[in-house]
Amino acid sequence: MPDPSDFAEFQRRLAADAAATEEMLVGLLGDAASPGEICRPPRLLAAMRHAVLGGGKRLRPFLLIETARLHGAETDGATRAGAALELLHCYSLVHDDLPAMDDDDLRRGRPTVHKAFDEATAILAGDALLTLAFDVIAAPETHADPAVRAELALKLARAAGPGGMCGGQMLDLAAEAADAPLSRGDIARLQAMKTGALILFAVEAGALIGGAATPAREALARYGRALGEAFQIADDLLDAEGDEAALGKRAGKDAERNKATFVSVLGLDGARARLADLVGQAQGALDDAAPRAATGVLRATARFIAERRS
Repeated sequence: MPDPSDFAEFQRRLAADAAATEEMLVGLLGDAASPGEICRPPRLLAAMRHAVLGGGKRLRPFLLIETARLHGAETDGATRAGAALELLHCYSLVHDDLPAMDDDDLRRGRPTVHKAFDEATAILAGDALLTLAFDVIAAPETHADPAVRAELALKLARAAGPGGMCGGQMLDLAAEAADAPLSRGDIARLQAMKTGALILFAVEAGALIGGAATPAREALARYGRALGEAFQIADDLLDAEGDEAALGKRAGKDAERNKATFVSVLGLDGARARLADLVGQAQGALDDAAPRAATGVLRATARFIAERRS
C-alpha cells in the first residue's frame, strides 16, 4: 500500500522545487546581457519568457533536484541544472507547436508562442532557449568540477539530439504518413526517444550531481526509463480521454493525426495495464537505488505520473 505521507511530501516538494526552478528561470531570462553577450532583444526575451515562465509542473527539474537530494546534494547547482533542462524542454514545446509540426494554438492554457508573437519569433525563441540551456549547464555555478559539467552537457545533448528527443520527433512525423501502423516495439523506441530521453536525463543528472555510486546510478536509470514510458502512456491516455480545459491544450490530437501510441496498439485497457506495470517497475528499481525510507517521494512520483489529470 502506498504511504499517504509520501504523497503529501511529494506534493510539498513538487511545489517547492517548482518555485525554486521558477525563481532560477526568471533570473536566467533577465534583460541584462551575460558576459560575452552583446545585448538581449526585448521581443526575443518576451517570447522566451512566454514559453517558459508561469506554467507547467516543472516535473523534469523536480526529478533532477530530488535525485540529487537523495544523494545529499541540496544545492543551487542542482536547481540550475534543472532549470537548464526546463529551458530545453520548453524549446521543444515551442517548436512542436509550430504550424509545420503539431500546429497547436494552445499550450498550458495560453496561446502558443507563434500565436502570441509570430512564427519567426517562435523559431528564434526556441533556438535561444536551446542554446541558453547549454550555457547554463556548462557554467561553473552549476558544478565546481569541470568533468561533471562536461558529462552533464554530453548527456543532455545525447538526450535531446538526433538519437534522442529530436530523433523521436522525426520518427513520430514519419509514422503519421506511414502506410502500415508501427509495431509495439517501434512505438516503444519512438517514445523512449521523444519523451523518455529527457526524463531519463533528469534522473541520471541528479545522480551525477549527487555523486551516486555506480549501482545506484544504474538502478536510477531503470527507474527513469520506466518513468519515461509511463509518462508518455499517461499522456496518450489523457489525449484520448482528458478534458481540454483541464489539459490546457487541445485533446484528441493523436487520433486525428494517426499518431503511433500505445493506446492505438493496445487499446485503452491495455494501455492502462501497461501503465500500472511500469509504475511497479519504477518503484521496484528504487529498492536497488537507496533505502526504502529515503525513496518515498520518488515512489510517489511514479504514482502521480500514472494518475495525473493534466
